[in-house]
Amino acid sequence: MVTKDDAKLKAVASITIDDCFVVHDIKIINGKDGLFISMPSRKTPEGEYKDIVHPINTETREMIRTAIMDAYAKMPVEN
Repeated sequence: MVTKDDAKLKAVASITIDDCFVVHDIKIINGKDGLFISMPSRKTPEGEYKDIVHPINTETREMIRTAIMDAYAKMPVEN
């Protein structure tokens, strides 16, 4: 899903790693400093959101971010 409007949620992505592991519901969010990705999360009883899957190092996070943002840039936009 890709949106063109001014909504904060711009897209939802899935990635497949090494043809054996899939991560769904990675969100592309339009924040105050521009676009960023948000890994799948759930709300705790205290009202906080905690990632339920995430990379454990900066190199992997950047690799995922770059792949998702590059694919987002190439997607047609829905009105």
